[in-house]
Amino acid sequence: MNLSRSTAVTAGVFFLLTEVGAIVGASLYSPILTDIGYITGAGADGRILLGALFELLLVIAAVGTAVTLYPILKRQNEGLALAFFAARLLEGALILVGTLSLLTIVTLRRQFAAGADPEVLSTISSSLVALREWTYLFGPNFALGAASLLLAALMYSSRLVPRPIAVLGLAGGAMISLSAVAVMFGAYDQFSPLGLIVAFPVFAWELSLALWLIIKGFRPVSILISRPAVLDVATAER
Repeated sequence: MNLSRSTAVTAGVFFLLTEVGAIVGASLYSPILTDIGYITGAGADGRILLGALFELLLVIAAVGTAVTLYPILKRQNEGLALAFFAARLLEGALILVGTLSLLTIVTLRRQFAAGADPEVLSTISSSLVALREWTYLFGPNFALGAASLLLAALMYSSRLVPRPIAVLGLAGGAMISLSAVAVMFGAYDQFSPLGLIVAFPVFAWELSLALWLIIKGFRPVSILISRPAVLDVATAER
C-alpha cells in the first residue's frame, strides 16, 4: 500500500485546523455565552458570525480527518476505522447543531428584540445557550473522546506513528470521555480550570499527531504493506 506523504500532510493539516477552529470559535462566542442579556442588548453579531465560521471550519476539518485517514486505517482494522469515521461525523453534527442554536439567538435579537417581551427573549436565549452547551459536551467531549480512543488504538497497533503519541491519544481520549461524565453529573463546570486541565491531554494528542504527520509522515509499517503481497503469493501458489 502506498502510504502517501500528501495524505499524511493533509490529515495533519486537518487536525491543526480542528484546534484552530475550536479555540478561536469558543473565544469569539464568549459574549453570547456569558451575557444573559445579549439577546436584548446591543449585541456583537459580527463577532458571533465570525465564531460560527470558525466552528464550521472545525466541523469540516473534523470530518476531513476521518475521510483522509479511513482508506489507510481500514487496512489495519476496517471495523475500528469505520467506527472512528462515524464518531467524527457524530462530533461534527453535534457541533453544527450547537452553532445553529447560537445563530438563532442572533436572528431573534435582530428581528424581534424591539417589540418582544425581554423576559421571553431572555428565556429563549438561555434555552438555546443550554442546548449549545449540551451539544458541546456530547460533541467535542464524548464523541471526540471516542474518536481519539479508536484512532489512537489503530495507530498503536499499526505503528503508523510512534507509540508514545498513540499512548497520549489513549490517555487523552479516556480522560475527556470521563470528564464529560463528571460534567454531566455536576462534578465541575466544563470550562472550569479543572475541566480545561483534564481536556489538555487530548489537545496535546491531536497537536502532536498533526505535527508528526506534517513533518515526518506515516512510518513504513510492514504489517500494512505485506498483507497484499502475502495474499498475492497465496493466490499464485493455488
